[in-house]
Amino acid sequence: MNISDSERIASFLENAGFSLANNVEDANLAIFNTCGIKQTAENRAYSMINNLRKEKKQDVKIIMTGCLANRADVQKRMKNKVDLFFPIKDIKDFENWIIENCLEIENCKLEIPGQKNISSNQENINYLSITPKNLSRYQAYVPIMTGCNNFCSYCVVPHARGREVSRPANEIILEIRNLISQGYKQITLLGQNVNSYKSKVHKVSKSIKSEDEIDFAKLLTEINKIPGNFWIHFVSSHPKDMSDSLIETVTKLKKVCEWIHLPVQAGNDEVLRRMNRKYTSKHYLGRLKKIKKEFKKNKLDCLYAISSDIIVGFPGETRAQFADSEKIMQKSKFDMVFFGQFSPRPGTVAWKMKDNVSQKEKARRENVLNEILKKTSLANNKKYLGKKIEVLIEKEKNGNFFGKTRTMRNIKITTTKKDLIGKIIKAKVTKAETWNLEGVL
Repeated sequence: MNISDSERIASFLENAGFSLANNVEDANLAIFNTCGIKQTAENRAYSMINNLRKEKKQDVKIIMTGCLANRADVQKRMKNKVDLFFPIKDIKDFENWIIENCLEIENCKLEIPGQKNISSNQENINYLSITPKNLSRYQAYVPIMTGCNNFCSYCVVPHARGREVSRPANEIILEIRNLISQGYKQITLLGQNVNSYKSKVHKVSKSIKSEDEIDFAKLLTEINKIPGNFWIHFVSSHPKDMSDSLIETVTKLKKVCEWIHLPVQAGNDEVLRRMNRKYTSKHYLGRLKKIKKEFKKNKLDCLYAISSDIIVGFPGETRAQFADSEKIMQKSKFDMVFFGQFSPRPGTVAWKMKDNVSQKEKARRENVLNEILKKTSLANNKKYLGKKIEVLIEKEKNGNFFGKTRTMRNIKITTTKKDLIGKIIKAKVTKAETWNLEGVL
């Protein structure tokens, strides 16, 4: 989401006459689009801003946006280093903020260069209508919503981004149609909880009336109808909102890839309750069983992948409770898991909880789970051996091509062919390692 927001900021500024600096040291305006989901990310932002201010002193105007920008403690800490703090959703007011804060940027006249004939009365997502400056020419991030209503006890997102708001479906579909017409091959739909997407505005197709409510399943169906050879991915999903009907839709659509990211966060029900996740480990495992069943039913024994997120060392998590996370790892046989050592976030419920699991113990627990993941990842990768699969080529290095499969696996391709970057090709898998595959064209 931060990458997607940054692409919109870049587009907004370039349309206003700014040009992108080759590196941050050459800039006279530097915008830091921050992430505050972990203390490490927060510290990185502080370090980069401090270093830039130290090197360039007052010669650069520094603006902070993103998840840290509206926190009072951050503003107090960085007030002598940052010229302006503003929420990303308020980019439409950027010009006024510059004037009010006396940032002397000459000839600065900004207007939102968004898609024409698109209107939205949802003020806090107006910035999403800005046509982004995509970093890639074949992969694009398309936000379909922002904010969150779940208020997990450890998570700062609802405090930083606000409540859940969905983009109008016709705006999303228009953006994707434009991308496909330009040759884009992979579209990743973004949202803090894409499963709860809902739009009631504007007719998007003959099969949907203008007054109909468009949920995530219907949105995926409409995107799948767009002509062209392209892939659809989406992140992130919430287990409590991954309904049977949504699973059935996702596993039927040909352009929707066979990869689902479904964060479990913990394997113990009491820890899940204190996290305010609103499901049990039994419910989660039931969702995985349904997903696997529907993939096999609808895509005929296809290769599919399920990834997840797990937090270790949540306040009060005992060793016995952590053992349940080990069990759910063993049962789920994940293809990939993003582990996070619990980091207290200001403003959240967990901020007030006693962080009583030591850093050493958090690291130990993460290592235990990672060892399980290595085994399941390798076993899952071996299923690809000898199979011909689709690969989107991302780069070339030392005569080899590197890309990703529909299931988001990294793969190295050996071939004598040229000019494959940005193309979807079919390759035969010849080698499977813990985290990577190798193949030939």
